Amino acid sequence: MTLGDLFPDGLSAWQIVLAVLSVLVGWLLSRFARRGVLKLAARTPGISDSVAQLAARFTQYALLLVGVGVGLAFLGANVQPLLAMTAIAVVVLILVLRGVADNFAAGVLIQSRQSVKIGEEILIDGPDGAIHGVVQELNGRTVILTTVDGRTVHVPNAALLTGVLVNDSRHGARRSTVDIRVARAAALELDVVVDVITQAASEVEGVHSREHPDVIFASVSPARWMLTLRIWHHPLHGTAVVSGAVRGVAEALEAAGIEAVVTPQQGPPPLISPEAI
Repeated sequence: MTLGDLFPDGLSAWQIVLAVLSVLVGWLLSRFARRGVLKLAARTPGISDSVAQLAARFTQYALLLVGVGVGLAFLGANVQPLLAMTAIAVVVLILVLRGVADNFAAGVLIQSRQSVKIGEEILIDGPDGAIHGVVQELNGRTVILTTVDGRTVHVPNAALLTGVLVNDSRHGARRSTVDIRVARAAALELDVVVDVITQAASEVEGVHSREHPDVIFASVSPARWMLTLRIWHHPLHGTAVVSGAVRGVAEALEAAGIEAVVTPQQGPPPLISPEAI
């Protein structure tokens, strides 16, 4: 395809002037549109800078291409070959960037709906099981997490919309449990044991005072009581608070002369019986 195939003979000065003006107008409109998109994104909550920049560039380039196309039309160009080439390029681009487009659209939904925010702790499905981490960054392609063991995880935005997402921080507090096995004695009253446990738990640093610690009964046998202590704490401080509760409750029970085993709530390992008191 040559220039002679695109443009007919005998171009007038007005055609050239109008073509140049259309390109200039398209360029000016693309600049104003880019600024307008950035200002609109700045006023819209939940839109990150990366998403706003990408949308602004797309709008700018689209208007610039429209201006160039109108200019070619004023010159009497045969735009059918160009339209065919553009259509082929668009189809190839869609096929190549389909995953990017999906993640970009998912990122816009995530940030507009604010299903997750930076600093929140979330739980999602991973290839090798659940992934538990704190959100560090939201961009047009991925959500970046930092796990409790120091790993950095890049989760595609589309995976957050199609998979299971648990937000541990949105409520503002989380509840953890501690298992307590108390050996029964003739002179030992259950209410006294519960008072010692709840008092010790309420004094642990990080345990919320608004939701008071409480104790529920898991099982009762002639040899022991199986109790479960429930405490509320900051969503990101669970490990430290549970560790402090185990230590504080164990020390309080020992000081009261009560024989007990205190552990974070967890099922016994397979084929291994629980520790006997």
